[in-house]
Amino acid sequence: MEAPQDLFIPPDALEVFLDTFQGPLDLLLYLIRKHNLEVLDIPMAELTRQYMAYVEIMRANQLELAAEYLLMTALLIEIKSRMLLPRPIIRANEDDIDPRAELVRRLLEYEQMKLAALRLNEMPQAERDFTLVNVLIEQTVVKRLPGVNVDDLRNAWITLVARAQANRHHRVTRAELSVRAHMSRIMRDLRGHEFIEFHELFGPSARVDEVVVTFLALLELVKESLVEITQPQPIGIIYVRSIDFLTAV
Repeated sequence: MEAPQDLFIPPDALEVFLDTFQGPLDLLLYLIRKHNLEVLDIPMAELTRQYMAYVEIMRANQLELAAEYLLMTALLIEIKSRMLLPRPIIRANEDDIDPRAELVRRLLEYEQMKLAALRLNEMPQAERDFTLVNVLIEQTVVKRLPGVNVDDLRNAWITLVARAQANRHHRVTRAELSVRAHMSRIMRDLRGHEFIEFHELFGPSARVDEVVVTFLALLELVKESLVEITQPQPIGIIYVRSIDFLTAV
């Protein structure tokens, strides 16, 4: 029996033949499409003949045949034999079951899955159609808290003044207080901390004049963009942190 003209089989390398098809259903579907056969009305005699011709090519070259190919051969012969037998009389309430129905169903399902696989294979794939490139970007996420409300800052100031007045002494003395010195003291207190609470900048026993000078020093630091005053939520705790700490992070 001659091999099909459109099937290339290299000498001593018939393994290529099996690699051409992904199993017996793939081979059957190839034969049906090649000869323009109707899959819903398969001429079993012609299809079985062509299929067995391919199987005989494998056997002739002493290639170990996959069991699934032999099983499909037996199935085709069985369907062909059943179609040659006289059909029994079908009653009105009974359905005429075509012996090819199960084979047709399997072929249609396989063709749908094959087409879906081809569409997936056409989609761009990493390491096949393009190469993934990893870029390392060194960056630091800076926490940004919302700005402080002016009214809340004023209320905090009133609370500090009230506390300072409670610690006021009646003895009058002359005190030389430097705004610059308090600015330096605030920067030292902030050093090494991400932030500190607003009231911590004012000692619990601070006098009114010390509170005033400290507050002026804090405002001057904000003006010079050396510190930042934030408030995470309305009517919440007010925080102070150094701009140098943010840039260092």
